[in-house]
Amino acid sequence: MRTSPKGGFWRFCQRRNLSGADAINALRPFYFAVHPDFFGQHPREREVNENSLKRLNGYLENLQKPGARYPKPANLTFYVRDTKERADSSDSLLASGFRSVTFTLQSKDVLSTVLDVLRSCSLSVEHMQDVLKAETGKSSTQQPGTAFYRPIKWDKTYYTFTGFRDPEQELEQARRVEPTLSLWLRNNEPEATKKQNASVPRREELRRLKRELIQKLGLLDIRWQRKWGFAHKCSQLQSLGRLFTQSPEALHILRGHTIVFTDQSGMNASGHVMLGTMDVHHQWTKLFERLLSYRSLFQQSDWLKERISHLLGGIQVIHIERMGPALPLEEHYSTLNTFHKRLLPQRLSLHPRSMQGLTMTLENDRSTPCLHEMGHFIIPTMCDTLQLQNFLQSQAQEARRRMQRRDKLEAEEEDIVSSCLQDLSLRSLSKEPSVSSNQMIPCCRRLMEEKSPQMQGLHLYISHFYSVMQDGDLCIPWNWKG
Repeated sequence: MRTSPKGGFWRFCQRRNLSGADAINALRPFYFAVHPDFFGQHPREREVNENSLKRLNGYLENLQKPGARYPKPANLTFYVRDTKERADSSDSLLASGFRSVTFTLQSKDVLSTVLDVLRSCSLSVEHMQDVLKAETGKSSTQQPGTAFYRPIKWDKTYYTFTGFRDPEQELEQARRVEPTLSLWLRNNEPEATKKQNASVPRREELRRLKRELIQKLGLLDIRWQRKWGFAHKCSQLQSLGRLFTQSPEALHILRGHTIVFTDQSGMNASGHVMLGTMDVHHQWTKLFERLLSYRSLFQQSDWLKERISHLLGGIQVIHIERMGPALPLEEHYSTLNTFHKRLLPQRLSLHPRSMQGLTMTLENDRSTPCLHEMGHFIIPTMCDTLQLQNFLQSQAQEARRRMQRRDKLEAEEEDIVSSCLQDLSLRSLSKEPSVSSNQMIPCCRRLMEEKSPQMQGLHLYISHFYSVMQDGDLCIPWNWKG
């Protein structure tokens, strides 16, 4: 008697544990719907998806690690493309054309996690009938503890049979139609110039508002977590100015702080005061009332960093700010505290100054330590202490070599950006944080060789895609075609 595909699927599911290859196959429709490569024209949504995918992959990786403790619940947000794979088409789309989906991971096995992700995003699980069955033989070859396998590849016949979109084909088509820089500038420079001229009053107003608020409140700086438009930034500063006019006494406590406008209110891991752009004055005022408690927590975090540094041979714990969601101070403190408690009972044999001058970051969503190409260590919060000691000692020399190379690259990048700015007569030249020095340096060299007169007097922003921003900034990919 032949087993129905559905019955075979559910008997397979009863094993409750999938290999990394099984999970990748099962999550393909999800990856197709949220993959950052398809969000090039929507930088905010792309950043959110990149960060959430990183946390999801870390969660799945921890579930697969033999003997590992269950990971903590993780709250994730994704922007989901509208694809044929959707099981429910009744959800309303945002203005950008994507659905925003937020859910919490708390499953204790890989299979349940995969199913939760698909269902939370209203994606069908029917495709798993054949995929899991076909991958059963492959899963047995995966070694325990192997890092979660992330690349997305599938046989072309799958798309022909199902009618689903082939992401590789879509990307290849996009690359084929991607214009040369000169053609794109010829078509878009007039629009950029028009928008830039129209934005001049807003740019000047922003500078004035920022200067006045910094002076009135005694702030060190005012920053923005995202690349919002000038009109948006002005409205945020005007809102803070109105609050100061209404309740000046409530804002005196901000003196000496840096304010960051972002998605949530609180204090971030760097000790900056975060003002949520969707929050009202009442919520900001409540935050100011709790600021003394935040300062105390920040001091405790600094103390933990000092203790960790003392236990690990003088290495410095750092936090790297990115354009993605800000790291709340509470979460940062919890990570430091957990890691410190794991180190205390152990007697590590690291020389007190053997790791001096080196840096490390802590990550909850990682299972094994690694050395970043820029020279800092990335250490899992729940890392085995003996493994950590051996890794730090064996990689210390390489870390110093990479840090020297990083410093050299950053100095070279600073010089070439200055030269490019002058040679092309640009108003400004900046880059997206995800663009590395290794990408920015050759990009600037090529721009100076091209020396297009259409860039003169414009604001240029190096990223991964072409776009004319709302205030006239020209956004071009670092690897633009000549």
